[in-house]
Amino acid sequence: MPDRAVTPPTDPPATQRRGRAFIGTSGFAYPGWTPRFYPTGLKGDALLAHYASRLTAVELNNTFYQSPSASKVAAWLAASPPDFRFSVKAQRGGSWRAMNGAPDPGLPWLTDPYRPFGERLGTVLFRVPDNVRRDDGRLAAMLDAWPRDLPLTVEFADPSWHADETVELLARAEAVLCATEGPDDEMPPTLIRTGRFLYLRLRRHDYPPDELAAWRDRLQPFLAAGDDAFVFFRHDESGRGAELALELQEVLGQAF
Repeated sequence: MPDRAVTPPTDPPATQRRGRAFIGTSGFAYPGWTPRFYPTGLKGDALLAHYASRLTAVELNNTFYQSPSASKVAAWLAASPPDFRFSVKAQRGGSWRAMNGAPDPGLPWLTDPYRPFGERLGTVLFRVPDNVRRDDGRLAAMLDAWPRDLPLTVEFADPSWHADETVELLARAEAVLCATEGPDDEMPPTLIRTGRFLYLRLRRHDYPPDELAAWRDRLQPFLAAGDDAFVFFRHDESGRGAELALELQEVLGQAF
């Protein structure tokens, strides 16, 4: 299936800016990345400061297990530059409640902890639990309750969600469909723009130069049209994921 934009932007003027690719990894606080990515001796918030000096975004893992405190968010913001972006994995208990209950308007019990990120919040990554099969009514209820000023990306694990109806519901709510390439997938995922940007999770253990170039070529038409894209490589114990993020940054012409 070809890549496509379900909610294409208005015809851009000749002077419209090019979209930006925000590239990084899932998580950043991995001691095993020393010295391959981190200099010896770094720890704590100094890890993020170094990470953010080389990459443009991070997909936070620990928020999936526990909502962040305002003081923790403040520390992350202070350790990174103004143009650095955070993707926040929605807390798993709150995500289950949002998909299985009757969502309150604004979902304050799930979304309020993410407000302190302000404009530095790239998106909230809402991962629909693996054992939840497609239910258009439940998805529509969650999307209707989600606050429109908080960027939302939805990742579906169960293949039953891979349907035109899912795409239409997301596009109607301007929510972003996450494209994920698993380590054992035979074919790469289709890029479908349903919201204000693209979101891509590359989960294979390695990507040779020709495959990174292929992803560059697929992202380029969206970036040229003014769409931003978030791209995150998997975390590992060696730091290869961070190297891949740097390499994709370079082939896209966004090296620091």
